[in-house]
Amino acid sequence: MRLLFLVLAALLCLIQYPLWLGKGGWFTVWDLQGQVAAQREVNDGLRTRNAALDAEVRDLSDGTEAVEERARGELGMMRDGEAFVQILPPGVAPPQITAPPPPKKPGAAAPPARQAPR
Repeated sequence: MRLLFLVLAALLCLIQYPLWLGKGGWFTVWDLQGQVAAQREVNDGLRTRNAALDAEVRDLSDGTEAVEERARGELGMMRDGEAFVQILPPGVAPPQITAPPPPKKPGAAAPPARQAPR
């Protein structure tokens, strides 16, 4: 009787081995489920980014508002009659703006060149 119990226990252990540790066992499935969940999160983030890029492409190709916004923000362009106002945070010194030189009149002589101090 004792021998029969040991044989049955050994067979039970042999049957359980592939279930827990074999190829396609619980530990492998658990690990793969974690990898799938992580990849789904990455895919969701990429889907969101792709949707934003698609919306931007459609907006740039269909409307003029996005083109105007980019021209204003990135290139500093303005429409006729608009005034540029820049609000600086406290403690930041405003940039020094120098006036451009007056336009040259046609036929006028060039001003004499300055010499470097000695």
